[in-house]
Amino acid sequence: MPSNAPSASKKRKRDDPLHESLSFELDTSSSTGTTGPLLVSFPALRAPKDTPFKCYGRKKTKKDYQKDKDDGGKYEHTLVVGEAPAVEFISNEEESRRAADSGCSYLLAVRDPRTSKVKILPSPKTPYILTRTVKALKSIAPADAPSTLAYREARTALGETFGTKKAKAAIRAQERNRIDAGSMEGVMQHVVDGIDGNVEGLLTKEEGKDLADSARLVPPFSATATDPGDVYALNDIIPDAEMKALNITGIEQKPNHNDRVAMLPWKYCNWVNNHLRRMGQEDKSKARKHKIKMLLYVSTMFLFRRVMSHPKGLDKATICDKMINVPPVVVDGLVSRFTESTRGSSVHMLTSAMSTKLLAYFLALCLRVDDFVSNPKTLADDLSLSVANVQAAFRSLGCQLKTLGDRERASRGLSDNLVDTKFAVLTAPVQFPKVRTRKKRA
Repeated sequence: MPSNAPSASKKRKRDDPLHESLSFELDTSSSTGTTGPLLVSFPALRAPKDTPFKCYGRKKTKKDYQKDKDDGGKYEHTLVVGEAPAVEFISNEEESRRAADSGCSYLLAVRDPRTSKVKILPSPKTPYILTRTVKALKSIAPADAPSTLAYREARTALGETFGTKKAKAAIRAQERNRIDAGSMEGVMQHVVDGIDGNVEGLLTKEEGKDLADSARLVPPFSATATDPGDVYALNDIIPDAEMKALNITGIEQKPNHNDRVAMLPWKYCNWVNNHLRRMGQEDKSKARKHKIKMLLYVSTMFLFRRVMSHPKGLDKATICDKMINVPPVVVDGLVSRFTESTRGSSVHMLTSAMSTKLLAYFLALCLRVDDFVSNPKTLADDLSLSVANVQAAFRSLGCQLKTLGDRERASRGLSDNLVDTKFAVLTAPVQFPKVRTRKKRA
């Protein structure tokens, strides 16, 4: 029959101390000057349980005081050292400081199961990060770093053994391009002697300057002349034969200015016309006739430049036909000095270099008429060129661009409206512009 007695539990009941009341107690042993327990960390390893550890204090330096000031005293300047039979442990100060800066704080609590008391133990706010040193490896000297040559040889051997076909081809190409410094020792002196021998054939600085000056597309000049009139001689600009062939009798006989302009080869140059108007009011003299001949030659150069602007060039007969009222000897001289023609061809062309040369001779003659002070703006309008191009041509002749003072303008009869105008002034001894060299960018 069923029993009315309560059935006994088959499981064994254990006293669970967690159900008992707990009490907390703060350990005051730190007030007696003793050091409480320390919290350490063993990254990627575990120390034997029987490893003894000791804590040592370290004297603070000025740098430590500054660090304490910066981090608010979160880190304690102590060392934790432990020694096992095969391994030594020591706290890493830098790693421990990084842990202190991580923002975490730790407290240690120990529960006594007999009294159900939890004791809060004093400990550092952050753990000590320990590093290990294997005792057996301390006596082995560290190996030296491999040299560049040894590293390259090992890398080449590895690439030739396990590299791809493309990598092996690159290694072989690199070996072919490598220069053996040892093999060059016997030929270095031969190379140096060859350099010294070849240097003897190079130009000096003065010889190089003379060669560069001779290649300038300007009239023949004197670098030692002390007077602007002697820099470019007139017979180098206008040969004596051409100067004698110029006939100014018709221009001198015309009393009216428009009639004199009508006698010019090119009638549309304001610079020539204005000079001719001023000369018509002067007394007849040898210097005046000389200047009229120069104006007539300037007008002839204007016409020649206009005729030779044909893109395909012209033959000699056509040029003579278009150069109306110009002596043949003048036409021949202009064609021979300022045109180029291909071998076996009778067509003459005004190339870019010859155009630059013609402009230089033209401006040099204008400077002589202007007493070596010319206005680039007036000539640029007559030549249908920009003022910058004409100014650059004047600089190539050795002129300086500058404004004139009131007294100098008055002596030359120039208007006060030209106070801000830059004139091309030829000085002696002549100084040509230096070639600018650009610096390499880093």
